[in-house]
Amino acid sequence: MHQQTPHPTVSRPPIVVLCGSTRYWDQLTEAALYETAAGRIVLSLGCNMKQPHPLWSDLKRADRLKAQLEELHLRKIDLADEVLVVNPGGYMGESTRREIAYALSLGKPIRYTHPA
Repeated sequence: MHQQTPHPTVSRPPIVVLCGSTRYWDQLTEAALYETAAGRIVLSLGCNMKQPHPLWSDLKRADRLKAQLEELHLRKIDLADEVLVVNPGGYMGESTRREIAYALSLGKPIRYTHPA
């Protein structure tokens, strides 16, 4: 019987998770572009609930989805090697501050697009 040899271990690129307010959606998109071009795997915010969409047009459904997305983003932080906070003008809202505190509790390195 022929045994297959395992693939040589290939080191993966670093994983960076983007954190920040969806009010800066364009800047988040730009940061994802630059991080990807720098050879990093990028985890970002999944949707911009400030833009109208049927998934969150109902207020109760929107509240449930927001809670689900917040939890999902913490799991992205779990997976990431580092965090990049997209914070034009130094702005960080409550959710972003909570995410930073969580990342720090895990010992994740944190970078900022603007001085914090």
